Amino acid sequence: MMKSGFWLNDEQWSVIEPLLPRNAAGARRVDDRRVIIAISGKVETGFHFS
Repeated sequence: MMKSGFWLNDEQWSVIEPLLPRNAAGARRVDDRRVIIAISGKVETGFHFS
């Protein structure tokens, strides 16, 4: 089982995290790791947004 219920382990996340924007203007950011996991889950299951 993955740490904290995430599908991405710390090693995988360390590759993705540097590619994300930092200190961007606009709305307060949410947890990037959870957002990436949610997107990948939607892609994996083939769920379509209406």
